Amino acid sequence: MRRSVADRVARHLLARGGGVVHRALGPEDDGGRAFPLTYLRDTPPAERRGLPVLVVPGGPGLASALPYRAWRRRAVALGLDAIMVEHRGVGLSRRDASGRDLTAADVTVEAVVDDLAAVLDDDDVERAVVYGASYGSYLAQAFAMRHPERVAALVLDSPMLSVVDDVAAVRAHRRRQLWDGEEPALAEAAAAVRELGSRAVTMELMTELTAVVTVVHEVAGPDVLRRLVTARGQGRLRWLWSMLAEVGVSEASESVQRYLVEPDLVAGIAYGELGFGQPPDGGPLDMQLIHAGVAAGQPAYAGEPFDLVAGLQRTTVPVVVLSGERDLTTPRPIAARAAALAPQGLLVELPDTGHSALDVHREASLFVARAAADGDVDRLRDPAVLDRLRQLPHRGLAPLAGAALSAVVRATT
Repeated sequence: MRRSVADRVARHLLARGGGVVHRALGPEDDGGRAFPLTYLRDTPPAERRGLPVLVVPGGPGLASALPYRAWRRRAVALGLDAIMVEHRGVGLSRRDASGRDLTAADVTVEAVVDDLAAVLDDDDVERAVVYGASYGSYLAQAFAMRHPERVAALVLDSPMLSVVDDVAAVRAHRRRQLWDGEEPALAEAAAAVRELGSRAVTMELMTELTAVVTVVHEVAGPDVLRRLVTARGQGRLRWLWSMLAEVGVSEASESVQRYLVEPDLVAGIAYGELGFGQPPDGGPLDMQLIHAGVAAGQPAYAGEPFDLVAGLQRTTVPVVVLSGERDLTTPRPIAARAAALAPQGLLVELPDTGHSALDVHREASLFVARAAADGDVDRLRDPAVLDRLRQLPHRGLAPLAGAALSAVVRATT
C-alpha cells in the first residue's frame, strides 16, 4: 500500500477516537528524528465507565489498528474504555515523520514500554488496567515494572515469563500431553501423533508435525487432531495437512503483511532481546523447530531487558492470569507459575480455548477486562461468575476457522 492509502486508513481508524504521539528516535544528536506513534481509543467519553484498559496484543510484529477492529467495536458496545497502541515499527507506526521506515535499532522493548506511557500521557490517563496477551503480556509486565504508579491492575492473557527459561516448561507440557498421552482425555490423540512422529525421519517432517499439532489442537481440540493425524498417516487429506503446516510455521515467517503482521523491524526484539531463536533439543513437538529455519539470519540473543519473575513478586496490584486449556504456546504451567508469583495473583482457566483469549475467545477477554476496569477482580473468584465466564460463546475468526476445520475433518474421516 502507498503511504497515501495508509494515511486514509489512519484517518478512518482515528475518526472514532485516539491520536498520534510524536516520539523521538535514536540519540539526541541524531538530527531530531521522530515518528508518529498511533493509538486508538474508540469509546466516546460519554459512554466510558470504569478505569481505562490499555490493551497490548501479541507478536512481536502484530498490528493493533486493523486486526482488532471487531474487538474494539464490541468493547464500545460494553462501554469499556479500551486503548490500543500501534507497536512502533508496525502498521501505522512503522514510518518516521519523513515517511521512511524505522530501523531495527529504533525498535526495542524499553522503547515500546515507554511508548505506552507516552500514550497515557497524551490522553491524560493517570492509571489504567494493563491487559497484555502473549508477547503483549511481556510488555504489560515490563510496563508495570518501569511505570508502577500508572498500573491499577494487570491482566496477563497466555503470559510469558522468560522465553529462554520457559522453553523447557513448554517442551515438557507439549510432550506430556500429546506425545506421552499422560492425560486420559488426550491419550488417543497422543498415540496417533506418536505413531506418525515415529515415521518423521527428517527435521522438516517433524517441524511439519509440530506445526499441525499446535494449530489443530488449539483451534479444534484433540478429537479432530486424532482424526487428522490418523488420516495423514494413511495418506489422506494431504492438501489440508499442507495448508495447516504452512499456517503453523508462519509464526516464524519473515513475510510482511502490511497493517497486519510485520515481523521485519521487530526482529531485534524477538530474537535479540527475547531469545525466540533458541535451538531445538532434538526431541518431538519442539516449538523451537518452527523458529530454527529463520533464526540463523536474525540478531543474536543478548539477554532479556527485564526480570519479569522478580517484577511479579514485587507487584502490589491485582494480577489476573488467563490460561486456555488447549494452549500449547504459553501453556498452563507457565500461567500457573505467573499467578503464584504475584502476591495478588488469580489464575482463571478457560476450557476449550487455545492461545490468547484476546484472539480466540473475544467474549472471555472482554468479560475479564470489564471486571478489572470496574476494580472488582475478586468477583472472578466467585464460582457462579466463573461458570458464567466459561459458558460465554467463542466468537471471532479463530473459532470460525476451528469450526470449519472440525467440519471438514469429521466429514472426511
